[in-house]
Amino acid sequence: MAKESHHHSKEDRQFVRGISGEYNLKAELARLRSLPRVVKGEELKFFDGPQVFSKHYIEPVDGLGQTMHIHVEEYAPGGKSQKHGHVNEAAFYILDGKGYDIHDGVRYEWQAGDVAIVPNNCVHQHNNADPYKPARALVIKSKPMYMFMNMLFQKTVIPRPTEPTEHGKGFSPRIDAETEDVEALE
Repeated sequence: MAKESHHHSKEDRQFVRGISGEYNLKAELARLRSLPRVVKGEELKFFDGPQVFSKHYIEPVDGLGQTMHIHVEEYAPGGKSQKHGHVNEAAFYILDGKGYDIHDGVRYEWQAGDVAIVPNNCVHQHNNADPYKPARALVIKSKPMYMFMNMLFQKTVIPRPTEPTEHGKGFSPRIDAETEDVEALE
C-alpha cells in the first residue's frame, strides 16, 4: 500500500515543532530577572563592514529577549548592504543621513526621522545615498518569533560588498550619532 499523502491524511499534523527538555518556570523567571535591564551601547562593538557595520543590542542568541532583535546599522559613505530576503518583517528608524531601499525592485527614499518598513518575504537592499557622509538606522525585528515558529527562510541574493566605496576608504563606524569617526577621536 502506498504511503498516505499529508494533503489527504486524517492524521493529526504538527504545525509547530516540539521543544523538549527540562523546564522550570521559577528557574526561567529567575534567569530572566537576573539579566541586565539596560544594555550599554558603549560596551558593544560594531562588526562587519566595509560598507555596512552592525552593533547588536538584543538578539536571539543572547537570551535577553524572546520576541525582538534590535541593532544599529551604520552605512559608510555611499555604502550598501547585501541584497537579501527573509520571512520576518523589520522597521528601520533612520537616525541620521539619507538613502533609499530597493524592495522587490521598487525604490523607496528615506532620511533622518523616517521609518523604513521591510515587509515579510520582501527581497531588499539598503543604500546610503550620500557618497561623502555616513547614515545610521536603529533596526527592530520580530525575528525571534519567526525562529520559534520555525519560519527560518533567509536568502542572500547579492552578498555584502567586500570593498569600500570610493569615499568610504578608511571609514570606521562612529561611537555614537554625535561623534565623528572613531579614528578622529584617538
